[in-house]
Amino acid sequence: MQLLDGKFLSAQIKQEIAAEVAQIKEQGGKIPHLVAILVGNKGASETYVASKMKNCEEVGMHSTLIRFDPSVTEEELLDKVREVNENPDMDGLIVQLPLPDHINPDRVMETINPAKDVDGFHPINIGRMAKGLPAYISATPQGVLEMLKRYDIQTSGKHCVVVGRSQIVGLPMSILMQRNTYPGNCTVTLTHSRTTNLAEICRSADILVAALGKPEFVTADMVKEGAVVIDVGLERVPDARKKSGFALKGDVKFDEVAPKTSFITPVPGGVGLMTICSLMQNTLKAARGEIY
Repeated sequence: MQLLDGKFLSAQIKQEIAAEVAQIKEQGGKIPHLVAILVGNKGASETYVASKMKNCEEVGMHSTLIRFDPSVTEEELLDKVREVNENPDMDGLIVQLPLPDHINPDRVMETINPAKDVDGFHPINIGRMAKGLPAYISATPQGVLEMLKRYDIQTSGKHCVVVGRSQIVGLPMSILMQRNTYPGNCTVTLTHSRTTNLAEICRSADILVAALGKPEFVTADMVKEGAVVIDVGLERVPDARKKSGFALKGDVKFDEVAPKTSFITPVPGGVGLMTICSLMQNTLKAARGEIY
């Protein structure tokens, strides 16, 4: 068993991004600028956004955080999105999810200029990705691809099972893994909460991607010997032994699954760190006009 070490890879990628940003500065070019909009003050969202902003600063990018009270109206939020769309100094825009119930997230995502949609959630970017055209790819699936590539994990002809069909991770992951590229060329099975014989299907996977948001759902009896296991989950679970009162768990029961695998991602220290790197890579692409 070998760990797919997101901490090691993310440090490597951040060095590469920092070098590219430094080169842009030396040449007198425009410094990439990421804007994040945060509605409310939920602990998890606060943590995610703070980490994104911190990482941008570490690689020399500009970042701006725009905060709104949870009572903000949908139109007020959309007006701010349009304002960022029209600002040539701002290259990438993310709106942190989840949003309050009175705001339609689909409407918000569709209002973001696809050329600034560095989260890869706009229908145009999702459609371009599905067709194999240049697009911003959702940060988490892109991070998983980068991880597979940098560890030289063979994917061609393999059976990839994705557990979870969210538009943010599961669906794009299933599309990306079957494309005629590397990583890719897998035979893909996309499973979800209504799938029958789920454990049996998971046991047939050469590459298993767990992205359903249920702590320690995937157990040893669901994984075949030598499988590559990618754990996308990151949930807070109450733990009185921790000073914070909670522990971070993935969708995979790591201690019992790990011994059966050839490669596995830890939680924390795995896919989550790669997600933030992907976001910065997309912002760099946006500043350079590489996609649009």
